[in-house]
Amino acid sequence: MSSDLLVRTPAVQSKLPAVGTTIFTVMSALAAEKGAVNLGQGFPDFDCDPRLVGAVTQAMTRGLNQYPPMTGVPALREAVAAKVQALHGHRYDAGSEITITAGATQAIITAILAVVRPGDEVIVLEPCYDSYVPNIELAGGTVVRVPLTPGSFRPDFDRIAAAINGRTRALLINTPHNPSATVWTREEMLRLSQLLAPTEVLLISDEVYEHMVFDGQAHQSAARFPGLAARAFIVSSFGKTYHVTGWKVGFVAAPAPLSAEFRKVHQFNVFTVNTPVQHGLAQYMADPAPYRDLPAFYQRKRDLFREGLARTRLRLLPSEGSYFQCVDISGVSDLAEDAFCQWLTSEIGVAAIPLSAFYGDGFDQRVVRFCFAKKDETLRLALERLARL
Repeated sequence: MSSDLLVRTPAVQSKLPAVGTTIFTVMSALAAEKGAVNLGQGFPDFDCDPRLVGAVTQAMTRGLNQYPPMTGVPALREAVAAKVQALHGHRYDAGSEITITAGATQAIITAILAVVRPGDEVIVLEPCYDSYVPNIELAGGTVVRVPLTPGSFRPDFDRIAAAINGRTRALLINTPHNPSATVWTREEMLRLSQLLAPTEVLLISDEVYEHMVFDGQAHQSAARFPGLAARAFIVSSFGKTYHVTGWKVGFVAAPAPLSAEFRKVHQFNVFTVNTPVQHGLAQYMADPAPYRDLPAFYQRKRDLFREGLARTRLRLLPSEGSYFQCVDISGVSDLAEDAFCQWLTSEIGVAAIPLSAFYGDGFDQRVVRFCFAKKDETLRLALERLARL
């Protein structure tokens, strides 16, 4: 028998057969190929505060380079608990209710794996971040898709209520919202609290853009509402807040019984998180100015970008929070969203993301998303090119 016949890779039945290359990878590769300004993928192209790099460097040189506690460096958990209490009036116990994670994406899948069993239903509100659905599927759960109201992207509570039944284990929400840039109001959060109150449904509240809320609005964290806080995993991201997305550090705040289950899974999927970065963040958080000033920082970029877009035939949708701006392309092209984004990247030299990529069925409403977390010169270059529209 030929030895070649003994060398083979066994077949694997995919756990995620519908998952391929993400739209973000596709558009970023096309942008690089065409020399386009990449306003597709959501990350800054500017540096973080040198003081933060200095704090992390100092931690390294002090020898803080071995495993930290599984739940996170105590000083950082205390800083997070203090910040949440100062901003939202809810005190989490740093020892039993705050866990430091390897970014928000890991936090979300860990929360889902901790509480979702095969056959459980989990409600997602579309359009939604692309990790939610695969996370639920990996846990053996059943995804129940409820659309946000087309056009306004507000929650439709009648449809959410209709989707809840005895098999519903959890609901995922995201505010400020990626991709639509809408922000849930206090009234909407209160209505959600009333809706969930008689149920056993858990809440996973993705709040990674919590410090990017504009025009004088306040971020309505689930932590502000006792009925929601009591059933919620609240997820946030130091990477988003401090312009260090590549560091992949976030946190989860949840009541002690939920945190205990979360930590059981966390212990065995990442165990723990980068030690010197945690110490550096703890030191840096002593000054609240960087996150308190963030709304004004990004609102100025939003306004610069919107002012330029207003001179094109693209129709601006509201941008209430996050670092995204959505536009209606109907006045510019008859192309579908994904084809328009490919054309825009290749022919105009600016990359965007189709909103249809955030829907399971590819729902096309002639809307695309730009990211304005970029240097002013990057935004101005993009606007010069978009002026041709």
